[in-house]
Amino acid sequence: MANREALRELQIRLASRLQAARTESSSVSSWLAVEAAGNKFLLPLGHAGEIFPWTVVQPVPYTQKWFMGVANLRGGLTGVVDLAGLLGQAPVRTEQALSEASLLAFNPVLEVNAALLVDRLAGLRGTEAFVASEPPQDGTPSFFGSVYVDADGQRWQELNVQALSQNNDFLSISA
Repeated sequence: MANREALRELQIRLASRLQAARTESSSVSSWLAVEAAGNKFLLPLGHAGEIFPWTVVQPVPYTQKWFMGVANLRGGLTGVVDLAGLLGQAPVRTEQALSEASLLAFNPVLEVNAALLVDRLAGLRGTEAFVASEPPQDGTPSFFGSVYVDADGQRWQELNVQALSQNNDFLSISA
């Protein structure tokens, strides 16, 4: 119970920080940092929408394995995509792990009614949080941006959610 309350408090703090970051007119890049199947990702704040705790997802038959189904988020049906699954990983999703996961809705401006399942929210990051960056490697998905390295040597993959939302593989959920 205490973990659930702590998660809700974190989500409330992140939501308020997201809103504050959106209203600031700053030229500094800023991202929402998330983790999925042990991988670290940076999602541009302008692409991120509301953050929701895990909720019941109704499976949809004959869809890709990474398309988990639809969930009722704020009274509307939203498609739920397992980010790790979409990227070719097959993490084991136990009820315990899902209860600690979050759903990150796409910004309504992108006009895609979807949310990404992420294992952990890791806060907000700006360019000052990183000591190095590398361009995307050849052969990576078109929606991968630069890789940023923090002071601890951890690598964070930038994920262009707008490009993801227009990617043919992402849009083709049928199996």
